[in-house]
Amino acid sequence: MGRKQDVAEVRRLLADSRLVTLTGVGGVGKTRLALRAAGELRRAFRDGVWFVELGGVTDPELVVHTVLESLGVHDDTVRQHRTVLVEHLRDRQLLMVLDNCEHVVGATADLVDALLRGVPGLRVLATSRERLGVDGEHLWQVVPLEQDPALVLFAERAAAVEPGFTLSGGNHGKVSQICALLGCIPLAIELAAVRLRVLTLDHLLSRLDDTFRVLQDGKRGGDPRHQTLQAAVDWSFRLCTRSEQTLWARASVFAGTFDLEAAERVCSGDGVPPAEVVRSLSGLVDKSVVVAEQHPAGTRFRLLEPLRQYGVDKLRSAGLEQVLRERHRDHYIEWAERREQEWFGPAQPQIFALTRLENANLRTALDFCFASDGEHCVHLAGTLWFYWAGCGMLGEGRHWLDRAVATAKEGPLRAKALWVNGYVATLQGDLSASVRMLDECRAYARTAGDESALAYATHRLACTHLVGDDLAIADELFEEAMARYRSLGTVNSHTMLAGIELAISATFQHDFAGAERLCVEAKAVGEEHGELWAQAYAIYVLALCAWVSGDLAKADALGRDCLRIKRSFHDLLGIVLGMEVLAWIAASQGNAARAATLLGATSEIWQSVGYPMFGSRYFGTPHGECESAAVAALGEADFRVAFRRGMDLELEDAISFAIGEEPAEPEPVAPPTPLTRREQQVADLIAGGMSNKEIAARLVIARRTAEGHVERILQKLGFTSRAQIATWVTERRN
Repeated sequence: MGRKQDVAEVRRLLADSRLVTLTGVGGVGKTRLALRAAGELRRAFRDGVWFVELGGVTDPELVVHTVLESLGVHDDTVRQHRTVLVEHLRDRQLLMVLDNCEHVVGATADLVDALLRGVPGLRVLATSRERLGVDGEHLWQVVPLEQDPALVLFAERAAAVEPGFTLSGGNHGKVSQICALLGCIPLAIELAAVRLRVLTLDHLLSRLDDTFRVLQDGKRGGDPRHQTLQAAVDWSFRLCTRSEQTLWARASVFAGTFDLEAAERVCSGDGVPPAEVVRSLSGLVDKSVVVAEQHPAGTRFRLLEPLRQYGVDKLRSAGLEQVLRERHRDHYIEWAERREQEWFGPAQPQIFALTRLENANLRTALDFCFASDGEHCVHLAGTLWFYWAGCGMLGEGRHWLDRAVATAKEGPLRAKALWVNGYVATLQGDLSASVRMLDECRAYARTAGDESALAYATHRLACTHLVGDDLAIADELFEEAMARYRSLGTVNSHTMLAGIELAISATFQHDFAGAERLCVEAKAVGEEHGELWAQAYAIYVLALCAWVSGDLAKADALGRDCLRIKRSFHDLLGIVLGMEVLAWIAASQGNAARAATLLGATSEIWQSVGYPMFGSRYFGTPHGECESAAVAALGEADFRVAFRRGMDLELEDAISFAIGEEPAEPEPVAPPTPLTRREQQVADLIAGGMSNKEIAARLVIARRTAEGHVERILQKLGFTSRAQIATWVTERRN
């Protein structure tokens, strides 16, 4: 809104410079400007525009990991993430938008410098309250709106809460005064306009005028625009009820989004009952301080970043930050404990999705634990094994577990961190580190009489010998671990895996009947408890057994079943193993082209998982035989064409090809969008010509709720009319 000249200038700067940083005070519209400029430039970049939100990153070491995650690059090896990112982007042409860099400016600057040196086709558009300080950086100071666009913004936001409000000769002067008092800062205008729900325009102007005179008389020095925004937020804060003020400050400890349960658990107490938290949260949503977002898992809430930082300042000045961060930590430790217990059951796919949503809060809790009490962090890092190992988060898991092991004192918590980290290291192919940690865990467990840690460490040590081709020792350790699990009465995903992994060893030794028996037993346990993640590995081994026995149709069906399940967890190891066995089956069926394409796809995925086929002779032999058969059938040249076709497939397309889904038509890379899924639905309906009343009826929501969605869409996109929304939707479709 009112940013055409800014957008044009940012586009011009990006044409001349590979790094442009938008600076300015909080709430001035840096993110919105970056999104608009990037959206207009998307056709200029062959490999698209990618948006990376850094606001929820608390650990500078996770900046690179967050960029990889946002770009859809998966690497669970022990390679340096920066190297992985440079290699992935080296031959690509794209624009990367890095939003909210100021709190991790050093790490962001180091990464951007390395990327610009190693990726000639990359350009970066960053938003930050301070410059990155990288060679070649061009700055663009984002200033408040001009008077006329500020008036239009106020009128649009006012009309959303007070239907029928328009600028007129009778109110133009008052609105002008309000915008002038607010310094024409977009966030300040939006916070003020929403007050027309309860105040007349005259009352709004009078209160602002009185408040700003007092506030600004007491402030000297510094950036006047920062003082103006501070005054506007102060004013908005003071107009909240005492309960809303309390919640505003307390909710600032959340990173990213949070749900109602978390708000009630973390923000209640000290005279604030959970029911009051719900009422106050609703009030802050109505006042546009908190944004409500719709997710498949339910409604989640988010404080706008400048307002979250304001809340942190209030919490800190009241001497309550430590207390609230401890509550936040305790809530997410309890949350992780519940998810760990529920993992062995039918809720696994939902737990995967929920944990992804809570990733920013889990990171914040882990970071706080290290800064204040390492034992809590050791516990939380170990409890999240199901996320690190089960949901394709090996790299981040290794980051936290390495820190936990390095700082923890001897005891049960450290023992669990050791065997979990040994497990993760094995999956990464870092066998020497894994053996070292698992041996240490076993030695402690024997001395301390910790039978549980001894069982888990023995099991995971067996895995290192399995992938290291020492099958005799692996079998002995698997048998020992399974006996220890039985003596403890333990039945869970780990105990299932112990039998399945022993079955894999049996297949390598050509005991296919024994392997099938073990996997049928594990599969029955999984079916009884509704467990899918480990069960998929049993299905994988059963596919191997059917393939060897010559029942290729059964083997193919089982391999596809394995892959479908692993896809829902984004478990790259399970995905690549399932795809491998489908390639071997295809070669046996005489479908050499399919086999070659699948081998090409697995070659790309293995780079993100670790050593291909773990570097194991037993895992690698059928892979090599499959490749030889495909080359013999196709010829070297045609094999390479099919292999390259598989390498070029994106992960989802490779999975679709492997399980026989119709390949989707390639879609142009969509420009970044700040809209939630529900807001995108509303925007699509606006483009279809629907009124707010019709949208409310279609989506079965209240008309006021629909109006609120439209208001937030206009705010996020910087538009002034529904026609602009419709045009924006149409352009994205094209």
